[in-house]
Amino acid sequence: MRHADEVKRALVQAADAGRFAPSIHNTQPWRWVVRDGALELYGVAERQLHEQDPSGRMLLLSCGTALHHARVALDAEGWSHEVEYSADEPLAVVRPVRQVPVRPEATRHFQMLQVRRTDRRTVTDERLPADTLRHLVKITEEAGGRLHVLGRDQVIALAVAVDRAQHAESADGRLVAETAAWVGGERAEGTGIPASALPEEVPLTTVAERDFGTKGTLAAGDGHDRAATYAVLYGDGDSPEDWLRAGEALSALWLAATEQAVNLLPLSGPVEIAYTRRTLRRMLGDVGFPYLAMRLGTLDPAHSAPPRTPRLPAGQIIDIVPG
Repeated sequence: MRHADEVKRALVQAADAGRFAPSIHNTQPWRWVVRDGALELYGVAERQLHEQDPSGRMLLLSCGTALHHARVALDAEGWSHEVEYSADEPLAVVRPVRQVPVRPEATRHFQMLQVRRTDRRTVTDERLPADTLRHLVKITEEAGGRLHVLGRDQVIALAVAVDRAQHAESADGRLVAETAAWVGGERAEGTGIPASALPEEVPLTTVAERDFGTKGTLAAGDGHDRAATYAVLYGDGDSPEDWLRAGEALSALWLAATEQAVNLLPLSGPVEIAYTRRTLRRMLGDVGFPYLAMRLGTLDPAHSAPPRTPRLPAGQIIDIVPG
C-alpha cells in the first residue's frame, strides 16, 4: 500500500507540473487522470481553437509539452517510467517503473520548468554562439524532433510566410473573434494571454510577431531581430501522434534554451495555414513536416521576466480515480 501511495503522489505531482507547460494562446487544452498506478493524458475539445486549429494540430503540440513537463517532474523525483502513445484517447499513458537515483540534469530541468516564460519582447543585437545552437539542435534530436536553423534567404521566406498567414487570419472574422476571446484583459478564469504578457505595440522586425489585435502593457523594447536566429521544428511524420511527440521535443528544447538564457518565441501562424505550411516544408527540402517556427535570441539582461500567464487550478484538470 505504501508503494501505491508513493506512486499516486508522484503522478499527481507530475500532472501538476504539466500545468506550467506552454500552449497555443495559453488554452491549456489537456486533462489528466490518475488511475491504477498510471497517469493518463487527454485532450480537451472545449479548449481547442476550432477556427484557428480545426485539425487539432496545435492542441496536440500543446498536450505534448504538458506530457514532457510531467515526465520531467517524474525524473526529478527519481521515477523511471514508460510512455504508451495512442491514436485515440487517452493520448498517452505514463507508468512509473521503479525509483532510481536522481540525475543532476533532471533537477535542473525541473527548475527550468518553473522559470520558463514566453517573452514577446525584442531580442538584443548579440548573436547566439554556434556552440549554443548546436547544443539546442542536439537536445531536440534526443527528444525525438529535429531543428532546422534557417539561413539568411530562408529568414526572408519565413517573414513572407508569417505575413501571409497573418493577413489570412486577420481576414477571417470568426477566427478574429475566437482570438479575441482568448487574448487580452486580465484573464481571471485562468486561461488565455493577459494584457500584461503582450507588448504595448507589435515591434517592427523583419519577421513580424503575431498581431493579436489588442494592445498589451509590456514595454516591447527598442531592439530588432537582426541578430535573432530563426528555426523550424520538424519531423518525419504528420500524424496526430507526430504532433504530440513534437510537443515533447518542443518542451525539451524550450527548457534547454531557458537553461542557456536563450529566449524562444514560438511562431505558429505559418504552420496553421496550409499554403504557408507548404512554404516551410520547402525550406526543409521536402524531407520533413514542419511543426512550429520559432525565434531564438538573447534578451536584455536588465529586463525582468514578464509575469507568468495564468494557469487553471489543479482540481480543474486533474482527476484522481480511487483505488
